[in-house]
Amino acid sequence: MILIKSGHVIDPLSRTDEKLDILIDGENVIRIDKNICENGNMKVIDASGCIVAPGLIDIHSHFRDPGFTYKEDILTGSKAAANGGYTTVICMANTKPVVDNIDTLKYILDKAGKAKVEILQLASITKGMKGTELTDMNKLKEAGASGFSDDGKPIMNSKIVFDSMKMAKELNVPLSFHEEDPSLIKENGINMGQVAKSLNLTGSPHEAENVLAARDAVLAISTGAKVNIQHISSSLSVEIIRWAKKMGANITGEATPHHFSMTEKAILEKGPNAKMNPPLRTERDRKLIIEGLRDNTLEIIATDHAPHSKEEKNNNILSKAPSGIIGLETALALSITNLVKQGYLTYMEVIEKLTVNPAKLYNLDRGYIRENHRADIVIFNPNEDYVVKNFASKSCNSPFIGERLSGRIKETICRGEIVYECRN
Repeated sequence: MILIKSGHVIDPLSRTDEKLDILIDGENVIRIDKNICENGNMKVIDASGCIVAPGLIDIHSHFRDPGFTYKEDILTGSKAAANGGYTTVICMANTKPVVDNIDTLKYILDKAGKAKVEILQLASITKGMKGTELTDMNKLKEAGASGFSDDGKPIMNSKIVFDSMKMAKELNVPLSFHEEDPSLIKENGINMGQVAKSLNLTGSPHEAENVLAARDAVLAISTGAKVNIQHISSSLSVEIIRWAKKMGANITGEATPHHFSMTEKAILEKGPNAKMNPPLRTERDRKLIIEGLRDNTLEIIATDHAPHSKEEKNNNILSKAPSGIIGLETALALSITNLVKQGYLTYMEVIEKLTVNPAKLYNLDRGYIRENHRADIVIFNPNEDYVVKNFASKSCNSPFIGERLSGRIKETICRGEIVYECRN
């Protein structure tokens, strides 16, 4: 048994927001109450001064397994997730081979059974992520795919997108879309703007995201499919999603911690570690992404955890370094530091975007704390600062190294077991 004592429980589904104890037996929470008595058979966690929340759920991670396991694999990715307070992670399909077939899907799901946290897997929307032919979505769902995405690549064929939405509607699964029109991009990973000019680069304009976000918003309205627009970077894309919601679309938008924490100027200081697709943009974009989070236009905070090796990221030519940063181990603290501590969102609102909202998108019975339900829990001290430096991930490509953040994770519990415990 595990007894969590004297923690401030915040649960967005029940709207619980008070000091309570939580008793765990086996995989489940069996009692939530004030002043639960201790006995010798319990491991007692003193959560005084801490927030106790549902385990975090990330709907957008890359564990690089199979094919690129020198960057990350399912087991190291799950350790990074546990260290970051995540108990469920949904991985993208851009592995090698691509997850467009049952054999690759089965390999991942079998290996996921050995992970510290729950790992779910998306299959690709199109075969080989080439954007020209749909996968057998029905068979892939039956084999365990939680949804579908060609993340990493946009789908340029509108009919393919339209047909995929109609099929997803029938199957009641979400589709997640990476919105960047490559015909508009000279160099990816850096915003077309003053910073790019200073580096003698052209970069990626916000129009590359906006045009595809607009197309997919219109198709979402037409089909009624459950559609997620990934890693929003442009203020106009926020407005497009806001409009689509008003028009009745079943559409969600996700924001990453790096897009609401940094701007294109980070490239000048952090170099390739601040390069990602879509890129960091302007202060105006950053602020309007935060506004989208405030008014629930953007309902989900997702990490887009994208590991790369030091050798790859330390390329002296910025345009040749790969895009992407790791994010699982800093997402909660960045949300606390840049959203809660700045007065934009409450703890309840941030936790909702990290737990129950992601669970709803993927039809998961997760993201809340309740008696007789699986014990997936994170305990963190919102007022304890730390400096970002060490990672459980195989990779360390983070622009936040050396930054002081608020919100130190103390324990992560998944399926009733402690999978991370702060030793410092």
